[in-house]
Amino acid sequence: MPPKALETYPESDRFEDAPHPRESVHCFGHAGPERQFILSYLAGHLPQAFIIGGPPGIGKATLAWRLARFLLAYPDPAAAGEARADLFVAPDHPAARQVAALAHPDLVLLRREWNEKDKRFFTEIRVEDVRRAIHMFQQAAGRGGYRICILDCAEDLNPSSANALLKLIEEPPPRSLFLIIAHRPGQMLATLRSRCQKILLKPLAEADIVQFVAALGPRWSAAGEATLAAAIARAHGSVHNVLRLLDDRASEFDTNLECMLDELPRIDWSKVHALAGRVAARDNGKDYETMLAAVDAWLNTRVWCGARTLPGNCVRRLAPYALVWEKLSEAAREVETFNLDKRPFVLSMFDELAAAARASSS
Repeated sequence: MPPKALETYPESDRFEDAPHPRESVHCFGHAGPERQFILSYLAGHLPQAFIIGGPPGIGKATLAWRLARFLLAYPDPAAAGEARADLFVAPDHPAARQVAALAHPDLVLLRREWNEKDKRFFTEIRVEDVRRAIHMFQQAAGRGGYRICILDCAEDLNPSSANALLKLIEEPPPRSLFLIIAHRPGQMLATLRSRCQKILLKPLAEADIVQFVAALGPRWSAAGEATLAAAIARAHGSVHNVLRLLDDRASEFDTNLECMLDELPRIDWSKVHALAGRVAARDNGKDYETMLAAVDAWLNTRVWCGARTLPGNCVRRLAPYALVWEKLSEAAREVETFNLDKRPFVLSMFDELAAAARASSS
């Protein structure tokens, strides 16, 4: 996409009006994966594809863009320097400026694109989007270095686009790299997942989130220390959750949602009907997105924390949450695709979550 388009169309991989991950030259909390990547690159053992996995909002996209920027700035490992401890590239480096403007000829981004006709995002990464990436990989690298594809995110692929990407990764041109961001790597197409090396990131520590927020600029970093600490305590290690909770109205909404979810399998249907009416209101997409994010975080906590803390074979108790997670993701996609009434979806969602909570505790 040419730079001019960035001024015209919204971006599906940008969190509200925070800086886009490609615009950030800093990444906090993931020094280990960075060092692993550098060592592989310097040793000449860089695989052709990575899955960068982990919960939403913990810096996966920021790391992906940082990896891409580094390779485009230093296409020759000998020029990268063996003593490097991280992947920092100065923002005034020519490659960094091109990446920030989405103008580098050897970089392609796959994401849900803006549908100008309907004035909303497509609900999936389409096969024609993948074909655009294939075209770039068929060309010689403009500077003799790597050709890089960033996919944000794997959950947005449909079967056709996933298979088209798989064919490209199975027979990649030399010096090609695919950076696939995945919130739930286990739900990816198995054959695609098997072709990639995994970098699994952990939720961020409090100190890392503080640094992330400070780097975003005054609008976010101006939050008081106590306000920020309160948001971090409820954010499950996610910067996205922190930013949402720094808004007083969103924080109250999120608090009420958390209470409703934590009461499951008991359901207060009067509250659920009120929630359904609120998120279904015209021009109230932000609350709807907040609701989906809160449910996603709640399920993520149940599955990830349960896997670490439940004794013995915990698969039986976690399976209901994993299944409903996948089912609700598909249902939410259908609501967007066909522009369905959100009220029935919200009612059905709480019924399904309650059933999963009961099955997990039985």
